[in-house]
Amino acid sequence: MPMPVSRLLRATVAAALLCLGAAGHAHNYHMGIADISLNARTGSTEVVHTYTAHDVEALLTNLYQRQFDLGREEDQQAFRRYLDQQFHLSVNGRRLPLQWVGMQLRSDTVTVFQEIEKTALPAGAVLHNAVLSDFLPTQTNTVNIGAASDGRAALTLIFNSQKNEQTLP
Repeated sequence: MPMPVSRLLRATVAAALLCLGAAGHAHNYHMGIADISLNARTGSTEVVHTYTAHDVEALLTNLYQRQFDLGREEDQQAFRRYLDQQFHLSVNGRRLPLQWVGMQLRSDTVTVFQEIEKTALPAGAVLHNAVLSDFLPTQTNTVNIGAASDGRAALTLIFNSQKNEQTLP
């Protein structure tokens, strides 16, 4: 026997509200993660960033007042320019040449690969990370830095809108 229309309508509305509530609740925490490590084989410092795709697209839409598709090269370039401004490493006030290697898109994440060719991070390097925290006040960026070849231990640094620059020990 088919379900009465009013009961079907109530069930549909209840399911929709449940989905909307779950979607809103699922994205209350804005975070990014970056891993920085020395590739012993090449002698290059490698950086791998991962951000929530929805947050990146919302940022770009806000900055440029249009919809973005990170599958398009020109839209990737817009994100690249933003990332270059908001994430950088410097030594004695001079920015290290962080090169773009590539980007991987998934339905829920954007992963960016960068490197500083034939360079290990020295103690005292300054890391600036304001990615998305300039747009989302609750954004938290975690940076994991692998053990250094000079014996410095691995460490984890936390960045947010109030703390976007730190010196490496």
